[in-house]
Amino acid sequence: MKRRDFFKKGAKGAVAASIIPLTSGVGLDNNNPSRDTDKWKQMGKGETRIPERNKDVSYDVAVLGGGVAGICAAVSAARNGAKVVLVQDRPVLGGNASSEMRVHLNGVNHLKPDGFAERETGVIEEMLLLNRFRNKQESFPVFDHVMYEFVTREPNIELMLNTQATEAIMGGSRIKAAKCWQLTTETEYTISAQQFIDCSGDGLLAATAGAEYRTGREGKAEFNEQYAPDEADGWQMGSTLLMSAKDMGKPMPFEAPPFAIKFEADKYKKERKLKNYANGVWWIEVGDDDDIIANQEIIRHKLMGWLYGVWDYIKNSGEFPEAENMALDWVQSLPGRRESRRFMGDFILSEKDLMETRYFKDAVGYGGWSLDEHCPGGIENYEDPASFFHYHFRKVYQIPYRSLYSRNIINLSFAGRNISQSHIALSSTRLMATCATMGMAVGTAASMCVKKGVTPRVIAKKHIHELQEQLLRDDAFIPRVPAADKENLAKTADQIMASSTASGDVNLLTDGVSRDFEGEIHHWQSENLPAELQLEWKKPISLSKVEIKCDTNVKRNIMMTKESKVTFNFWNDVPHELLKSLQLEARVKGKWINLGSLDKNQTRLIKFKFESIKTSAIRIKMTETYGKDYVKLFELRCYES
Repeated sequence: MKRRDFFKKGAKGAVAASIIPLTSGVGLDNNNPSRDTDKWKQMGKGETRIPERNKDVSYDVAVLGGGVAGICAAVSAARNGAKVVLVQDRPVLGGNASSEMRVHLNGVNHLKPDGFAERETGVIEEMLLLNRFRNKQESFPVFDHVMYEFVTREPNIELMLNTQATEAIMGGSRIKAAKCWQLTTETEYTISAQQFIDCSGDGLLAATAGAEYRTGREGKAEFNEQYAPDEADGWQMGSTLLMSAKDMGKPMPFEAPPFAIKFEADKYKKERKLKNYANGVWWIEVGDDDDIIANQEIIRHKLMGWLYGVWDYIKNSGEFPEAENMALDWVQSLPGRRESRRFMGDFILSEKDLMETRYFKDAVGYGGWSLDEHCPGGIENYEDPASFFHYHFRKVYQIPYRSLYSRNIINLSFAGRNISQSHIALSSTRLMATCATMGMAVGTAASMCVKKGVTPRVIAKKHIHELQEQLLRDDAFIPRVPAADKENLAKTADQIMASSTASGDVNLLTDGVSRDFEGEIHHWQSENLPAELQLEWKKPISLSKVEIKCDTNVKRNIMMTKESKVTFNFWNDVPHELLKSLQLEARVKGKWINLGSLDKNQTRLIKFKFESIKTSAIRIKMTETYGKDYVKLFELRCYES
């Protein structure tokens, strides 16, 4: 489909949006606009005042974009000691996962041939588990506030909602500060930071900084990609509007609004199915082959027309008699975007890297969703299926750190759909839980950059092993990269003993792999509860931290779905495998002392921190899970801080 044809179709009255030059600062004066002409008389004090609307603030790390990737980046940087600001241009966190969008937080959901997940752990799992405790009613608006709690409880994070980074202030090839506009307070912030992470998707800050980027599809030859078009073109996967409907128990007539576009179902490929229309139709989508950002309002208006046209077909075509009592109860207003800018790093991830599951020495994340390339033009393309689903993965692939930072702006990183990759690679890596693994990686790396006074490129060249070890300790999973932390005193234990064993081996708890993976067992499981584990050292050690990774069944998805699924690979509650109650003891001078206990544990990674002691043994007493009559553990770590 040609772009000139594409824009001839659709709803009448769509007005072309003006393109804002990237260097304009979006109308903001770089010298702080004066409010001298403001005629404000403050009656409480009986005086004329000038409102203060310009603020300069400084942080170690600035994260732009509060979607899932941005949340994981901000939380990871903060927990590793950085002072962080998280800037989000919407009133809620979560991006496409928020109540404004309501997209399922998918990742590695279903590997072939069995359809099991290989679920992402670390920060993203912790947030999803919190949602299972706080939001049993599975409300998307409540999930907004679960994410709000998850971010604001971190003491090292300052959250700025309704705020957009509009322009980078540069010092050579380094970003010195970001100009930001907060809509609700009419305030212009100048945010200085040592490291910037653009997780905004579109990457306005990165673009104004001069970071190199590309849009559209590469041709086959550039990366030898079999699913790329023969020649490069400008097409980008489209934006979508979702809806939901419910049975009102009585006939609910529907009359289409004037802007609706007639949906002619017989013109489309059979793959465009409407059987699950009550929970939205993901292929009500419009793409673009030029400037998808500048054309956003044209696209939004068209999508409104197509959505109501599809609903008119469902209600009034006679093909869906069961829809007589159905009515729309929610309609998305802000389109969920799949693709725009992709910023170039030291490595461009491409199709074969994924399909051949290539090994990267700097691997920090992973994915495994199918190569799910939506068709050019979206719903305005009659000839092609809604998505090609080129390839379904049997194994997860690695994501290298060199794809997560800018190759020409030295203190700028990325996480999400805007990383350094080809269009075909993006068709898989764009899934939110996959983007979360990137966010955790760049947030952790940014804190290291601050501590060491180096750039992301230096981390990639000189400190990548240290970055990987920290990620693994924080419960990220990096496929085929086992932990080898020399500071872990559990590895030096002379003996590990268990009260009972149903499967696995207690010695696997220090093998460096924190899940059963690719057919290999890496756990210990008790026969029943209560159960005990004991570590013994011939010579006493100094100890102040014990860290345990328990079971949450990573072969089963736990993100919220509109259908509240319970299947072999979906669960809609707290995982029954999760360890709930446990106690930690240490033997000091021949006597067992209590170091701590948990009665309502809510995380896979359990941490005990205490004053340093000299001990020759520790004992973990486990009494209850959230439903299983046994306990399964994957890792034990012990440290002297």
